[in-house]
Amino acid sequence: MTQIHPSAYVSTKAEIGSNVSIGPFSIVEDNVFIGNNCRVAGHVAIKSGTALGADNEVAEGAVLGGAPQHTKAGKDLGTLLIGNGNRIREYVTIHRGLAPTNCTKVGDGNMIMVNAHIAHDCHIGNNTVIVNNVMLAGHITVGDGAYFGGAAGVHQFCRIGRLAMIGGQSHLSQDVPPFVMVDGISSHIVGLNLVGLRRAGFTRDEIKDLKAAYRVIYRSGLLWNDTLEVLKNTFKDGPASEFHTFFSIGDRGFVQERKTPRGASIKIADSPDTERPIRRVA
Repeated sequence: MTQIHPSAYVSTKAEIGSNVSIGPFSIVEDNVFIGNNCRVAGHVAIKSGTALGADNEVAEGAVLGGAPQHTKAGKDLGTLLIGNGNRIREYVTIHRGLAPTNCTKVGDGNMIMVNAHIAHDCHIGNNTVIVNNVMLAGHITVGDGAYFGGAAGVHQFCRIGRLAMIGGQSHLSQDVPPFVMVDGISSHIVGLNLVGLRRAGFTRDEIKDLKAAYRVIYRSGLLWNDTLEVLKNTFKDGPASEFHTFFSIGDRGFVQERKTPRGASIKIADSPDTERPIRRVA
C-alpha cells in the first residue's frame, strides 16, 4: 500500500506506483513517475521530468531532476531517467538533461553515496559505486561496475570504462579505459583492477588476456596506431577486445600509466632511528 506523509507535497500530475512510501516534507512535482516499491525519505525533492523505476531508495535531502548548472540552461529542459534497485543516499544531486531532447540516465543497482553529484546528460551504467562527494560533470559516460573513491572529480565529456576503479580525490580530464585502477594521488593508472575482475567472475584466462593487452598498451613502446592494430588483431574476443573498441573513439585523450621517474630515491629504514644509505632506482 502506498503511504504518503501528510506534510509531503505530491502533484496530482505525478504518477505514483504501488507500495511506494514518501516521507515528510518531500516534494514530488508535475510529470514525475515513481515506480513500484520505491522508498522516498523526508525532505527529498523530485523535480519535473524525472522517472524512477522500481525498488529505488532515496535518502533524506536528495534532489533528483534539478536544473543543470549551466549558463545556457533555459526553461525547456530534458529529462532524468533512473532505473531499478538504486540506493541514492543523503543530499545526492542528479540533474536532468540540458536540452529538451536530452536525458540524464542512471541504470540499475547503483550505490550513490552522500553528497555525490551527477550533472546533466551523464549516462551511468549498472552496479556502479559512487562514493561520498564524487563530482561528475556534464556528458560523462560511466561503464557498468565502475567504482569512484571519495571526492573524485571528473571533467565533462570524459568516459569511464566498465569495472574501472577510480581512487579517492582523483582529478580526471581524460578517458579512463575499462578494467584499470587509477591512483588518487597521481590521477594516473597503476595497473588492472584485479580484485574487481575476480569479484565480477572473470576467468583466469580472461585476466591473463587482459594483462597481455595491458602490456601492449602501456609497456610495448609501440606507436599509437600500431598499438591499436595489435589490439585489434591479437584480442579479437572476450573482455580484452574491449580495449580496442574503447581506444578507437574519444576526443579527450586517455589517462596514462604512472611511472617511477628515473633516478628516483627510496629510503629504507632498518629502525626508527637508523637508515640505510639511499638506494637508487633506475
